[in-house]
Amino acid sequence: MTRSAGGGAVPKGRSRRNFAGTRPVMDDVARLAGVSKQTVSRVLNDNPAVRAETRESVLEAMRSLGYRPSRSARSLASGRTRMLGVISFDAARYGPASTLTAINTAAQAAGYLVSSIALDTADRDTVVQAVDRLSAEGADGVIAIAPQRRVGKALAEAHLDIPLVVMDNALGDDTPMVTADSRGGARLATAHLLDLGHRTVRHIAGPTGWTSAERRAASWRETLERAGAEVPEPLVGDWSADAGYELGRRLARDPDVTAVFASNDQMALGALRAFHEAGRRVPDDVSVVGYDDIPEAAHLLPPLTTIRTDFQEIGTRSLRLLLARIDGRTDTGSRRTDAGSRQADTGSTTDTDTDTDPVTVIPAHLIVRSSTGPAPA
Repeated sequence: MTRSAGGGAVPKGRSRRNFAGTRPVMDDVARLAGVSKQTVSRVLNDNPAVRAETRESVLEAMRSLGYRPSRSARSLASGRTRMLGVISFDAARYGPASTLTAINTAAQAAGYLVSSIALDTADRDTVVQAVDRLSAEGADGVIAIAPQRRVGKALAEAHLDIPLVVMDNALGDDTPMVTADSRGGARLATAHLLDLGHRTVRHIAGPTGWTSAERRAASWRETLERAGAEVPEPLVGDWSADAGYELGRRLARDPDVTAVFASNDQMALGALRAFHEAGRRVPDDVSVVGYDDIPEAAHLLPPLTTIRTDFQEIGTRSLRLLLARIDGRTDTGSRRTDAGSRQADTGSTTDTDTDTDPVTVIPAHLIVRSSTGPAPA
């Protein structure tokens, strides 16, 4: 049992009322601990200036009273809402959805709530409206999952007055950017097929205007050129399995096609079906590589060789960078690597993809399964 300042016994582990019969508030904690309300506020915000014995006294008072600081109390004490905003596009796709889940998990662990806005269009007015809404809600900072170039342009023109971290799109200033190594991943995929003896590699590309699709297509082309291989025209899809199927049917009719690199696993899945229907065996007649390593990739027939993107790390790193910006720290752990570097022993690569600093690049990894094999004789 613990005694309150008024002499009443307070059972440990139970919430109690204050003297007015309501739930305990910060004034009650200060009174019981024998400190000022400002000192309680400093303890709530982990102020290093508070002496250890004073901090423990305040924490003991909070435990005794069953005090749970409200979000509004923390906001008043710190000048922050402890709410973060996230703007996403095409949120139903595996990549954005996985990234958003990682952001929410990391934010919760850091004591923040997340307000998410999923946009269907990427025009400037829509992006600016989303930014204005999050600012009006009092967001301490914003993460923008910005896969299209026009989204980056709109964000650059929005002139946010709160910390911002973007994914995939450099804004041309010191805004932190986190991106997957799309160039390195495409290079690994293309080189893997060439190393298996295929004379060239056909490419099912993602839609125009998407930075990841453009980087993968550019790296696929550069890898073929460096190898002295023929560079065929890419076929442009829309990330869907339907697009992969239709484009795969076109490729299946060409007997010279022996290797295909699709810019995501869904389009690779559609291509697998097209080759199966055309009687083109995978990998005996045609090898197929996807991108992203969706959970179903290992269970396709045949299991899909693909490039793994660590979306959890992308989301977690973005959250960490944003919190560093909110705290006023400039050493965010961003890193630059030599463009085009390859770690052959691990099947992973890193690539800056941009001349803008700071930038954090998450490596890509080649996952070899049964959908790729030696070129047919």
